[in-house]
Parts: sequence; C-alpha cells; structure tokens
Amino acid sequence: MADEFVEKMELEGKAPATLKKSRWLIDVLHPTIGSRPIADITAHELLKALKRLERKGHHESAIRARTFAGRIFRYAVATLRAQHNPADILRGALITPKVKHHAALLEPAQVGELLRAIDAYGGKIETRIALQLLPHVYLRPGELRRAEWAEIDFEAAVWRVPAERTKMRKVHSVPLSTQALALLKQLRSLENSGSFLFPANKTFLKPICENTLNVALRRLGYTNDQMTSHGFRATASTLLNECGLWHPDAIERSLAHRERDLVRGAYHRGAHWDERVRMAQWWSDYLVKLRDGAEVLRPKFGT
Repeated sequence: MADEFVEKMELEGKAPATLKKSRWLIDVLHPTIGSRPIADITAHELLKALKRLERKGHHESAIRARTFAGRIFRYAVATLRAQHNPADILRGALITPKVKHHAALLEPAQVGELLRAIDAYGGKIETRIALQLLPHVYLRPGELRRAEWAEIDFEAAVWRVPAERTKMRKVHSVPLSTQALALLKQLRSLENSGSFLFPANKTFLKPICENTLNVALRRLGYTNDQMTSHGFRATASTLLNECGLWHPDAIERSLAHRERDLVRGAYHRGAHWDERVRMAQWWSDYLVKLRDGAEVLRPKFGT
C-alpha cells in the first residue's frame, strides 16, 4: 500500500526530494508493521513503530512518520482495502519537539559586519558569490544552490524559479537589482560548464551540496546559533518590515510565503510586482550602505 501510494505521488509530479523522504519513512516503519495486512494494523502497533524513532531522540521524524502513515491509511480506506485509520487515534500521543528557528542576524550593524566578512571570503569564488547573492534575493538556500542559467532573464532583470523547485510548488519570480545582476554577470564570466549557476566541485552535472553555504559561514566564524544560509530570509523579512516603507503583502510575496487566506491569495496573485521591483533595488542599496559602514537610522513608529 505504501509503495502504491508513493507511485501515485510520483504520477502527481511530487518533487524528487519529497519522494525520497517518503520512501525513507516507509523503510523506517517497515521493520515493525511492514509485513502486517494493512486492514489489521492497530493503533498500538503503529505507535510501537513510531516509539522506536522517539527513543532515538528523533521526535520530529516520528511526527512526520505518523502523518505519512495516516495518508497511507486514508488512501487504503478510500480504495476499500482498510476500514479505519489508526494514525488518527495517535494525535497527541507523541512528544512534540520544540520549534527551532533558523538563526539569523537582525541588527543592521551586525548584518554589515557579515557582508564585509563575506566579501573577504577566501574559499571558492562561486561559494563567495553565492553568499554575496543570497542576501540580495533571499531565496531559500535550496532554490539558490540548484539554480540554472535558463532561469535568469538578464534583459528583463528577473529570476524565475520553476514551480518544481519552490516550497509552494508555484513559479516564483524575483526582481533583480543592479547589484544582483552584477554578481550574476560576474558568476557567468567564470564560464563554468553545465547548466547550474553553482556546480559541484567534482562534476558540473550536479549543484553544490546543501551544506556548502553553511560550512562557508562557519569558516567565516559564525556559529550555527548565530547565522545560517536560511537566516538571510529572516534578516530581509525583519529589516524590510521594520523600515516601514513597503506593504506587508509585497514583502510576503517577495519571500514566496503561502497565503493563508486563499481568497486574498487569489486576488493578490499578480499584485505588488512594481512595488517589489522598487523594493528589491532599495534593499540592495541598503545592504551596500550596511556593508560600507554607513549610519542607517531605524524608524520610530510611535512618532
């Protein structure tokens, strides 16, 4: 049943990473309940399988496994091969892990120090450019590291991230500032082979690995509790909201966040593009000021 469900996910066009994670969850559950008829599996048996993960300290994985198992059981019920979903009974039965936020620098002066440190990075030049570019476009690290040249429209100054690589599974268009375009042109001048902006060290057929940017930040002296590659998004979100110059919806659109209000999301689907273009250039200019050590005044909203 689990294999059949994953095949269905594959036909629906789910991302390879999602399919890989689903198969891993199947392997986790299989030793305990994999040989049992799905219609006979009890909530206690499923809980026993999940507790194996929990005892190893993998609390988040245990919760994901329960959720994934629930989807399989619901599919079995829908296709008349089971009559109940034991995963539903286990809601609240597992330890809820404390939410961990991605570490980020939120003080302008500290951001300026980071940008100066990145400019002085002595490692691979492609890694330096990736770190320089990320604050300007504040994409998710996976969206940046797997980027391909076909996504960049230099003439229109737009980076179009395809739907299959975005978290929301929708095309995400990013307006490019003059600073971002300059970095991309510098990267293109390296004339690396292949389609990836940031190819791996040993083969141009793959992008850099997911740890490359965080390892580079550690080399610059920033710990995992101080700054992460994903933290550039929190930096941009915080400082753009604090400046008070831009509509919150424009900021949310630039971050490609899910719209909780579906009606509002449909209405604003094409909205705020002109404002986002202006905001992208303002943000890059602001980053340059921080990097150069200029005094940047923060607004006082109470006045």
